[in-house]
Amino acid sequence: MSVDGFLTLLAQAGLLGTELGQLLVVLIGMLVVMIVGRVVLKIAWRLVTIGVVVVGAALVLTQFGVI
Repeated sequence: MSVDGFLTLLAQAGLLGTELGQLLVVLIGMLVVMIVGRVVLKIAWRLVTIGVVVVGAALVLTQFGVI
């Protein structure tokens, strides 16, 4: 179900006309943003960790004259 279909369904049910219905939609939107953010941050942490290891290894190898 698409977002437009979900919002249309809520509007037809009359849920968007109430403050609690609007709050529910906002909370669901925040939940989606948080879940997507967790996935993105998980990938970002891995990339940063890999970068630190690579740069650290290059620094050590440079100190010993290998590179």
